[in-house]
Amino acid sequence: MNILGFDTATPLSTVGLLTAAGEQFEACDAPAPGERGRHAERVLVQAHELLVAAQLGWSDLQMIAVGIGPGGYTGLRIGLASAHGLALALGAELVGVGTLRALAEPVRGTTAVAILDARRGELFAAAYRDDVEVLSPCVITPPDLPDVLGEGLRQQALAVGDGALAQRDLLSRLGIDVAASDSPLHRICGGAICRLAARSPGVAATPLYLRRPDAERSLEAAR
Repeated sequence: MNILGFDTATPLSTVGLLTAAGEQFEACDAPAPGERGRHAERVLVQAHELLVAAQLGWSDLQMIAVGIGPGGYTGLRIGLASAHGLALALGAELVGVGTLRALAEPVRGTTAVAILDARRGELFAAAYRDDVEVLSPCVITPPDLPDVLGEGLRQQALAVGDGALAQRDLLSRLGIDVAASDSPLHRICGGAICRLAARSPGVAATPLYLRRPDAERSLEAAR
């Protein structure tokens, strides 16, 4: 089965292709610091480039996998709309993959604590031991970390994600290692989206927002 997977929940536009022959291709577009993600401009272009590299066409795809969050509201809408459109046009199976689960997927043999910067002083967090979820995706503030990451989760744990980098000092005080600043483990990779979709087909591609979009909060505050 040829699987195209991508995630747009963070500012990164990350795309992966897993072929029926087991070959894996990946691409990632990172905006400059302070800039918004270029999901609408880059995701399908990156996907086409990977297909060309693999000598495949769009019609050769049997599955479309997409990150369902949590993450940025606008980015998630772009990714999910693109995935639904592709799956419908190609007659391919559509599978949703948790963004935090994909972030943690490359970490094996220890507890992976996946933490993303949720903005507004909040974090998206979850934890996994290989394929077992030990902390469900949640939205928290940095002071919540000691309570959320109890003693059991801190044993032989490795934290990854831009939220982990931002909270390195606090996590270190809790006894949790953080991957090196330049480690690719801090980025969601398209290959992980594909691998997880292959192992867990049938997961609905519905968004996991965890909180209301900024626009709704601003409108409510203005009333």
